[in-house]
Amino acid sequence: MIASVTRHDWTPAEVLALFKLPFNDLLFQAQSVHRQYFEPNRVQVSTLLSIKTGACPEDCKYCPQSGHYNTGLDKEKLMEVEKVLQAAADAKAIGSTRFCMGAAWKHPSAKDMPYVLKMVEGVKALGLETCMTLGKLTQEQTEALAQAGLDYYNHNLDTSPEFYGNIITTRTYSERLQTLAYVRDAGMKICSGGILGMGESVEDRAGLLIQLANLPEHPESVPINMLVKVKGTPLAEEEDVDPFDFIRMLAVARIMMPESHVRLSAGREQMNEQMQALAFLAGANSIFYGEKLLTTGNPQADKDMRLFARLGIQPEAREEHADEVHQAAIEQALIEQRDSKLFYSAV
Repeated sequence: MIASVTRHDWTPAEVLALFKLPFNDLLFQAQSVHRQYFEPNRVQVSTLLSIKTGACPEDCKYCPQSGHYNTGLDKEKLMEVEKVLQAAADAKAIGSTRFCMGAAWKHPSAKDMPYVLKMVEGVKALGLETCMTLGKLTQEQTEALAQAGLDYYNHNLDTSPEFYGNIITTRTYSERLQTLAYVRDAGMKICSGGILGMGESVEDRAGLLIQLANLPEHPESVPINMLVKVKGTPLAEEEDVDPFDFIRMLAVARIMMPESHVRLSAGREQMNEQMQALAFLAGANSIFYGEKLLTTGNPQADKDMRLFARLGIQPEAREEHADEVHQAAIEQALIEQRDSKLFYSAV
């Protein structure tokens, strides 16, 4: 077993050396680290809902929700609280333990905050972990979300500081780091990661992970996204990410942030089952579950359950106050999937 310690002083040379390891050696090291901190056959399952879609004033070149690009996406107002809570209940029924709500905003407005807080309180009351991504936050907004019961706040760094200006000009890197600092100071957990496939170099991928791993505390959740290319966005014609390069990113993230959940996030619809299995071997232990990630497709829930059954993976229970009846229902559903006609042998 390769001994692992949690560090906050990673250097570019060390991280690039990890990226250059032979693939099998890298995966062996990542899986060895993973087993020191996590049950290797448990994966945390989240559902993501867009609570306000389109017309975002930010110019993120990857995003179909940006008002700067014509992607054919319908603009929608903030969802009604009752509809959000129904979606959360549906997510719990299919096995999710965390419900994430995303709004296409530069920052939440004063008029919308009361509704957002009601959503947090309502989802929390259902027994789900709560997560939101609402853009830049003030200290006061952050504290209000914490008081409402928000568990996680998602705010991705997206890429390295050096490459960031090629992707976004309407918000600075330091503003993103400040929001993360507010979230941590308010006592909430951080969900922060980035995107591969935007034209960045290996050095940029290393730089992103260094920014995350060298924070005073590692993010509890680190989503690693593969660019979903959407017609109308400036990155629609970027080259595909090499599957092995994507797996390398997951493995290096696992080694650098051994206690964090590494989330196999956007782009999973383009991954075959073998690539997803390698991702779990590399240390990924969280997925988004359901048919959509904000506005782009995601493997359907029953397909995910069949893959879990074939790999011997089960959903992870909530970190606190796990609902034993709910967990038993999830595990029974896995058994039924395995035994049903929908299940087929991998042999």
